[in-house]
Amino acid sequence: MRPTRSSAVSVSPAETITNAIIERLEAGVRPWRQPWTGGPVSRPLRVCGTPYRGANVIWLWMAAQARGFISPTWMTYHQSQLLGGQVRKGERGTCAIFYKSYSKEVEDPATGEREDEARRVLKSFTVFNVDQIDGLPARFTPEPIPLPEPTARDHALDAFFGVIPASIRHGGGEAYYLPSADQITMPDPAAFRSRDLYRSTLAHELAHWTGHQSRLARSLGNRFGSDAYAMEELIAELASAMVGAELGLPVDHLDDHASYLASWLKVLKADNRAILTAAAKAEEASAFLLGFARVAHAPDALLAA
Repeated sequence: MRPTRSSAVSVSPAETITNAIIERLEAGVRPWRQPWTGGPVSRPLRVCGTPYRGANVIWLWMAAQARGFISPTWMTYHQSQLLGGQVRKGERGTCAIFYKSYSKEVEDPATGEREDEARRVLKSFTVFNVDQIDGLPARFTPEPIPLPEPTARDHALDAFFGVIPASIRHGGGEAYYLPSADQITMPDPAAFRSRDLYRSTLAHELAHWTGHQSRLARSLGNRFGSDAYAMEELIAELASAMVGAELGLPVDHLDDHASYLASWLKVLKADNRAILTAAAKAEEASAFLLGFARVAHAPDALLAA
């Protein structure tokens, strides 16, 4: 999220934001949509509680997601000091933008008369998320929306996912599987809009987990943009959809991966058997995961959900 600069060219705030959005889209992530919320407020907020508008909304959403911030509120260094807070040492700020209006006297080339012309210039300033600041009043501490009380179906699904021996770390704002550590990272369940969206996202990451060399031994850890990376993502998408179909989980979260479509099309157009290979490997991965339902001692409750 840091502005890109060279020794000769200074990048404007507009270019910084645009380039970052393009980068996220090219990485297969829609920066303005995710299945977790981080709290009851949807828009980023100024210190006074007023929502940000325009490009600042998307930009600050991206910053919060990339760096695992839960609070929706942002403020300047000076504003934090006025509230008795202190930005922690080493924390990096995020730029926000605004238009400054001014008037300039210009001469009409046709008449020679001078008149004031309204103009606007794009400016930027640095803000910090509440999660980066110590000592603020208690009202700035976000309170996640509590999930409803679990049902019998919830207990059955929790039993299924609970017996899968994957290493899962909770925290932050991103969901991913790291092959080198053989570990899944997930946002906290309470940060999702529903338990099922948490499970659907977890199923996708568990599909990647099945590909580890100690399990189904697929090719993992490939560079984004490569055919192998696109194929693995396609396998994980298909596998999570298969698991979701068996467990009664929603698949609307799959829209968050729609920007992978171009890379998938490239692979499928280059090899008309690629979809057959991906589907077969996805079936293998889903069967591997669904096999744990027997260990959970609740297959009927799961499959009837």
